[in-house]
Amino acid sequence: MGPLLLLFSCWTLVGAQTPLFKLRSVTLTIEPATDLLRDANATLWCRAGVSSSGTLTHVPVYTFYKDGTKVFTKKSASSELAYPLLHVRYSNTGKYKCRVEIDGQGENSDTSKLTVTGVSVPLLQLSRSTLSEGEELTASCSAPDETGAFFFYFYVDGREMQDQPARSNRADAQLRFNGGGVRQVHCDYTVMLAPGSTKSNKSNTVTVSVRELSFRPLLEIRPVAEVFEGDQLSVSCRPEGNSNIPGGLLLLLTHGTQLLGSGVDHVNSSITAKESGEIECSFEVGNVPKKATKNISVIELFSVPRLSVSLAEVFAGDRMVLTCSSAVLVARRLTSEDISYALDSKGPPTTELGAGRFSVRAPPHPLSYTCTATARGITKHSQALLVRPKVSVVRPSITVVEQVILGRPFQIRCLSEGGSLPINYTLFRKYEPLNVTTVSTPYQQALFTATIQESDDIKLYMCEAANKPNNEGELSPRLNASVIVPLSNATLTALPAPWDVSEGDALILICGVTGTPPVTFKWYRKDGGAQLLFAGTANGRSMAHRIHAVSRDHSGSYYCEAVNHARNPVRSQTVLIEVRLALWKKGMIAASCLLVLCVAALLCVLHFKSRRVTEDRTTSSMWSVRPATAVVLKKGTDTVYTELQNAPPSVVADAAAAAADHEYGSLQYADLKNTHPLLGPDEDYNHGLPVPVD
Repeated sequence: MGPLLLLFSCWTLVGAQTPLFKLRSVTLTIEPATDLLRDANATLWCRAGVSSSGTLTHVPVYTFYKDGTKVFTKKSASSELAYPLLHVRYSNTGKYKCRVEIDGQGENSDTSKLTVTGVSVPLLQLSRSTLSEGEELTASCSAPDETGAFFFYFYVDGREMQDQPARSNRADAQLRFNGGGVRQVHCDYTVMLAPGSTKSNKSNTVTVSVRELSFRPLLEIRPVAEVFEGDQLSVSCRPEGNSNIPGGLLLLLTHGTQLLGSGVDHVNSSITAKESGEIECSFEVGNVPKKATKNISVIELFSVPRLSVSLAEVFAGDRMVLTCSSAVLVARRLTSEDISYALDSKGPPTTELGAGRFSVRAPPHPLSYTCTATARGITKHSQALLVRPKVSVVRPSITVVEQVILGRPFQIRCLSEGGSLPINYTLFRKYEPLNVTTVSTPYQQALFTATIQESDDIKLYMCEAANKPNNEGELSPRLNASVIVPLSNATLTALPAPWDVSEGDALILICGVTGTPPVTFKWYRKDGGAQLLFAGTANGRSMAHRIHAVSRDHSGSYYCEAVNHARNPVRSQTVLIEVRLALWKKGMIAASCLLVLCVAALLCVLHFKSRRVTEDRTTSSMWSVRPATAVVLKKGTDTVYTELQNAPPSVVADAAAAAADHEYGSLQYADLKNTHPLLGPDEDYNHGLPVPVD
């Protein structure tokens, strides 16, 4: 127990000397505000929220960040630390945060943005304020007290001359001045700060005096009066003034982009006036360019020719006339005979008709033509004329869009596989035009609606395609298409005849129609409702349904329906089928009846003999009278045949056969109680018989 108690005491002592703590939060605030003007003072406060069981033994470390970059760090035993920003500048604009770390525990604050508005006014300084033309001076532009990345701009008389990037707040530029006079110089700058920038105001303005050189170029052009195309111009270029320069001056004489000549100290040139423009005489002294310019206005002798075609619509292979002409001619200098025209083409050969007219056959594909007009050594070219010959239509085809059903509207399509749009399509019936439609786009179709009442009328239709102004077109062949005749006259035929069908027979139900096959047939039996028996499709106008062996249950009413592609169902009449008994059943009934009659007759004979024997044994010697028994044949509840049983056997047999032939249902025997149906009840059936003698 001693060591354990000592260890517990040590642990208690250490625990009592090391307090527990928790870094709960870190906050950053910017004072006095987050939006400040330049030169204001700002303070960034970083505060740490710590929970502790005693006095902290570890000193917190505070770190400040601007736009993710560490800018300041310091240890402080206080729960807050200030980071001062004195005389803030635009470069202090950014997103700030701070971090606090205590003995391995660290926490970041939220981000706060500081915005500083305004930059200092730039300051411009020049190395000199007076200089000669062509000399240079140094201009210095600075942004006092500003930091960051800069772009400096230098201006002369309000026009930007140079821009200079700099990593510091100052930039220098070398400025050169051409021409004499007074110049006004100033500068400004832009501070670059991601993700934006800000520009300063204009700096102070400095005046510079520039002395012009004592000589300049002299340009002379003759004649000075009006100048026409083709006139010869004499041009001279030389320096004027003090030009005692070692080695002389190199003079250049130009007209637009064309170099007319060059030389030392002077240049003379003779040119043909062709177009108006500026002529320039120039040279350089050191780095100073000098020039003199004059503008010459050249009057046209004739205007640029224009090429036209005689036809509004040109079809491949057609003969066309191309005309080249100039709308303007200076009559006092030029006549129509002084100007000539030529046609430039890589197409078929042309025939010149005179006066700028040319005959040519239109090519099968697009082709460009140009022409030239020439007079007094001046040649002018027309703009290109693109001729796009049209293609004549080919013989069109005529088809139907869908099935043709007699008596119903259908659509006819007319199509020419070749030919330039637009194409006019005309539908004819018996060579008489019915309707016209124009196809103007590649995906448009020429469709017509028609109706026929007879199948052969389909061949009366034709169509014409035309795309020429004179309406010369191509006629299609006659329309050839299958015509569907709607169904009619539906009939149902039974084999054998409906009244002659017996059990076991094969019953054939034939459904026939008038119309165009294929036809779909359906057979129905009326049994409280329509009961479908069979359905099938035939390529003819009739079809049979066979019932192989009928029974009495097949008796009933039957009908059929039919439909073809015209979708107009037709229905037949109703046929009543009565299935009779089979012949063998009739024979069995007849045989049964005959057997019954024979048995009845035998019983009667036996009974009669039995009574005779009894009477013979009695003391009375009188005749005995046998009871009269009748054969009664019944059908249902009706008595249809009666015969005395004491009739001869042949009569009884005939009665049984008659019962079988008439399908009577039962054969009965009745005791007439000595009463004959042909006699009255009071008449003696034994009248006239001999009286027995004892």
